[in-house]
Amino acid sequence: MRTDSGDRDGSASTSDGGQGQGHDLRHHGDAEVRDDGSALVDLAVNVRAGTPPDWLRGRIAASLGGLAAYPDGRAARAAVAARHGLPVERVLLTAGAAEAFVLLARALKVRHPVVVHPQFTEPEAALRDAGHTVDRVLLRPEEGFRLDPSAVPEDADLVVIGNPTNPTSVLHPAGLIAELACPGRTLVVDEAFMDAVPEEREALAGRTDVPGLVVLRSLTKTWGLAGLRIGYVLAAPETIGELERAQPLWPVSTPALAAAEACMTPEALAEQARAAQRVATDRAHLVAGLREFASDGVRVAEPAEGPFVLVSLPGAVAVRERLRRLGFAVRRGDTFPGLDGTWLRLAVRDRSTVNRFLQALDQAVSLTGP
Repeated sequence: MRTDSGDRDGSASTSDGGQGQGHDLRHHGDAEVRDDGSALVDLAVNVRAGTPPDWLRGRIAASLGGLAAYPDGRAARAAVAARHGLPVERVLLTAGAAEAFVLLARALKVRHPVVVHPQFTEPEAALRDAGHTVDRVLLRPEEGFRLDPSAVPEDADLVVIGNPTNPTSVLHPAGLIAELACPGRTLVVDEAFMDAVPEEREALAGRTDVPGLVVLRSLTKTWGLAGLRIGYVLAAPETIGELERAQPLWPVSTPALAAAEACMTPEALAEQARAAQRVATDRAHLVAGLREFASDGVRVAEPAEGPFVLVSLPGAVAVRERLRRLGFAVRRGDTFPGLDGTWLRLAVRDRSTVNRFLQALDQAVSLTGP
């Protein structure tokens, strides 16, 4: 693990349009399937396939009759609070987790923000867009991308980390992340993929004993709601108040509020738990198949705990293009700080899709020509 700080080592200026020391912080998986995406099997975007389910579509559709009224988020906020055993004063509904990162960057008075990478790039992009100079703690692949809390500078007053982390699929122990908390520091934990982890092991959502803790959740991944934009923040009431004052009026639409409320029911949580178990089974099948390519230089970042897997391999750029020609879109890794062009991220899909992908990968790594 190492720390990058200043323009020399990795914390770029705030005026380069999302380019951070050679990393395109605004590149996301949807770019891999845009335009000709209909012809590709999507392993680039981490949204669960086959979603949203019909019952959730029905709840969203039923809310359309209320579009003439301004959104009222009280019921959805109460449902989220009840799901995590918190008072409503500790909950803020947002237009996706991405809005929460922008609110944090703009609303909180921060002197020394630190982002633990590799991870989702939007937190750093939002901080830099708000005028902050951002330091990076880079987790090393040879150490399994594992967190060492002592590597975070003591004077950091905002620390951002994902759990499980996109794109490494590492699930950090909750106790280890809690060690990052200290007086005067805001600790932001992005748990956008935690609902894809069986029993949500290592979750910090719902905890009130960790000082300065801010947990972000998204309903995008498990429920297939990327186009609806719905997420939420869990934090101390005073932090929620600061973020809420930075929000525009009525930031979450009526259909998104209906989805949030629906996804908090016992029936929905039971379905979520079943989906997490399927992801774990399908991921194990994918990882086992990838291990068969070890002689070709394919290396899997393990243990993977999220609904995606990070792999490194020689000629990854060419392999990615060959996979596109064979009908599969995968996520390039070089836009994540701490990774380079030898890395690819693969979304977990069902066994049949994985088998077809592994056949395509076999062809892609064996080809020597364009």
